[in-house]
Amino acid sequence: MSETTIRDDRAGGRLEAYSGDEVAGRIEYFVLESPRRALVPVHTVVEPAHEGKGIAGSLARELYAIAAREGVPVAPLCPYVVKWAERHPQEAPVADPALLDAAKEWLAARPELF
Repeated sequence: MSETTIRDDRAGGRLEAYSGDEVAGRIEYFVLESPRRALVPVHTVVEPAHEGKGIAGSLARELYAIAAREGVPVAPLCPYVVKWAERHPQEAPVADPALLDAAKEWLAARPELF
């Protein structure tokens, strides 16, 4: 297996895993600004040729690591990230329900984005 690198494309709203020069997977997310700043993952995709290699888990882990470095919470709306967080509570603090509600409202007002 070739080495996977992860790059944060904040402007594009993607955390991307690369295998060589090829995008192997991604988490699509947005930055919520109110009621407080948070990273909100909404969708995780792993390309079929790269399934079963732990890429989705690596992306989720890195998203939480970025949030920790920035001192912001993660408000996961992506079903995969929600399940990953439940399995890794030591790395993924539980999101404030009010923050999750605010993220859902933000997303509902912009359905064309995701």
